[in-house]
Amino acid sequence: MKDVFIPIEPEVKDKPAEELLVGGVTRMTTIDFPDCLSAVVFIKGCPWKCVYCQNEDLQSREMNEGDGYVSWEYIDHFLDRRKGLIDGVVFSGGEPCVDPALPDAIKRVKEKGYKIGLHTGGMYPRRLRAILPYLDWVGLDIKAPLSDEAAYEKVVRRKGAAAKVRSSLEMLLEAGVSIETRTTVHPEYHTEEQILQLARELSDAGIETYALQIYRQPRGLPEEHLLERVGSDYPHEETLKTLESLFKKFIYRRS
Repeated sequence: MKDVFIPIEPEVKDKPAEELLVGGVTRMTTIDFPDCLSAVVFIKGCPWKCVYCQNEDLQSREMNEGDGYVSWEYIDHFLDRRKGLIDGVVFSGGEPCVDPALPDAIKRVKEKGYKIGLHTGGMYPRRLRAILPYLDWVGLDIKAPLSDEAAYEKVVRRKGAAAKVRSSLEMLLEAGVSIETRTTVHPEYHTEEQILQLARELSDAGIETYALQIYRQPRGLPEEHLLERVGSDYPHEETLKTLESLFKKFIYRRS
């Protein structure tokens, strides 16, 4: 796959939904939008190169031979037929906010009567602000302590990321949007002290729901791209107890 540079905050005008670059659709799910039967639309492109990315095929904005292109016309007709069968639509990725057609797409889906969910890393605060009025729920991936730029850069392999995410988090909290913050962790990239540092930052900021996700090896990646499997002793029980005490709802995801 060709590595295409994607700016962290692109200076481009919004585009119509017909130009949305979609890499796939999940027709129905119960796990991607809390308490909401939903479809998921996966957007192509992400400026980060996270070491444990589960959707590496969605990182590029280029459509390669063999990619399954999904047109907006298909999504539009699909959602018309799904009324009464699903309640919401989640825009995921990749990073959905990378796409300048996202605001128009979300507005049109909202006008159909669907709830709107968003999975984002928070690296596009300006574009996030534009779609904020339409959002019912956001799953915000936070990769490392927000006060530690070096730790963030180690995971996402881009500079200046933590500041963007802090801005997005503050914006979401101020707007009162329902949020689930979550972090995927691996002992090579997250010490238990860093996990607790991040959790305390989020708790102090007013976050009520936090999910800790233990790294799992993606299918189909070459062996040299895989991190070591995580042992059952990471994180320790005392760390998990502390995390549970910090949030109204703590979710522990380990597969």
